[in-house]
Amino acid sequence: MMNSRLHARQRALCSAAALLAGSLAAHAAPAAPPTMRQLAQRIHAQAPNIGMRAITTSLEAYRHVRAEKLTDRPLVTIVDYSLPSARRRLAVADVTTGKVLFYTYVAHGKGSGLDYATRFSNRPGTDASSLGVFLTAGTYYGKHGYSLRLRGLDPKFNGDAYRRDIVVHSAWYVSKAFAQKYGRMGRSWGCFALSRTVEGAIVHLIQGATVLVGYYPDPQWLHSSAFLKARS
Repeated sequence: MMNSRLHARQRALCSAAALLAGSLAAHAAPAAPPTMRQLAQRIHAQAPNIGMRAITTSLEAYRHVRAEKLTDRPLVTIVDYSLPSARRRLAVADVTTGKVLFYTYVAHGKGSGLDYATRFSNRPGTDASSLGVFLTAGTYYGKHGYSLRLRGLDPKFNGDAYRRDIVVHSAWYVSKAFAQKYGRMGRSWGCFALSRTVEGAIVHLIQGATVLVGYYPDPQWLHSSAFLKARS
């Protein structure tokens, strides 16, 4: 009888301890948000073509744009122009979790080069892509169908993007099949041209004041952008 009472008491104590542990766990402090380095590593793991410097630069730009209260949307679109056009070099990521929502191809402007984009311009008539930090604006239907306007936030590098009609649109010359046939993508007149299979979904997601960064390791841009001061 004494043993059975002892065992019952032990079971009751174990149950009480389990309940207490569960209660403490439920009231534990929430996990700290990921650091910028952790976010960059998560993004890179899902979009391995895109360089770490392109990712960290874009996250830094997002942080500054957010600090200026120009966006409250937790999205950044990264375009790594240091990569050839035949490789996937655009990623849309959630900056709170590091989850990559899209990872795909993007064409550059014919004025920027053939396979690689090596020349960039903010001038009308150059048909070149522009570097820098952009904020997405509204959508419209034009000659390329559903398209997304952009506002350049780096005056020297992309300040005329809206006036130049530098937009996100779809194009028949952007696809894996095109790249396999020609060894590169076709080229736009400076716009961020995407595959028809994903462009609509991407535009729908990133429209309305989200950050887009056209990255290239250009020293002038990296050291003069108001949104990259921490990196100068």
